Amino acid sequence: MALGREPHVLVVGGSDSSGGAGIARDIETISAVGVRTCLAVTALTVQTHEAVKKLHHSPPSLVADQMRAAFQANKVAAIKIGMLATAEIIVAVAAVLRENPQVPAILDPVLASTSGRALLEAGAIAAMKRDLVPLCCLVTPNLIELALLIGAEQAVDEDEAVWQGQELLAAGAQAILIKGGHAKGLRSTDILLRCGQEPIRFDAPRLAVSMRGTGCMLASAVAAHLANASPLEESVRRGKLFVFEKLETDLTN
Repeated sequence: MALGREPHVLVVGGSDSSGGAGIARDIETISAVGVRTCLAVTALTVQTHEAVKKLHHSPPSLVADQMRAAFQANKVAAIKIGMLATAEIIVAVAAVLRENPQVPAILDPVLASTSGRALLEAGAIAAMKRDLVPLCCLVTPNLIELALLIGAEQAVDEDEAVWQGQELLAAGAQAILIKGGHAKGLRSTDILLRCGQEPIRFDAPRLAVSMRGTGCMLASAVAAHLANASPLEESVRRGKLFVFEKLETDLTN
């Protein structure tokens, strides 16, 4: 089928019954950039915009089978990984990535919901760092996630955030985009770190309200541009601009 020959982003993540985050946001964002999606669902949630009420994990083998079927059916040009829920799912996803090393993967390390409920089992962070982070061309933690990934307190300023990012690079990450949404100030600055290169900052005005799903949107937008064969730095720049313009439009409508 002609559909299968078009570039796709394979979205690996959990559902959000409210539509505010998770694969609903991923599909919306990637489609808005003009790229098609295919899916591997890692978890089903029952949630509102205020709280996650129930959470059901997919069997790891089912997640891996979904990913392999997506590769068989489509031209997968990038992978966006969100909620993974368990160490066993992390290991299963990593196995499929190792089977397809030519496809760039972006990991948005979803560790907890906005309301505070844990979305990754205790002890699974070690599996994520060991088995998955080194296989991804970009990891996109916010300040809270970055601190949890390296076992530290949340960074209090940009210098400390960069230091923590460097620690994650030393642990095997290829590139890190530190999201500045949890920082303070009138500007929201995301910082791209790569080994042996100077940090690159992507700056935008901070929006006046807090919104769910922005991390999903950013990682998905970057993945969509990667699927269109844009280089990593340009994909991040375009992704950041897309998210800012989309959220600004949503707030004014």
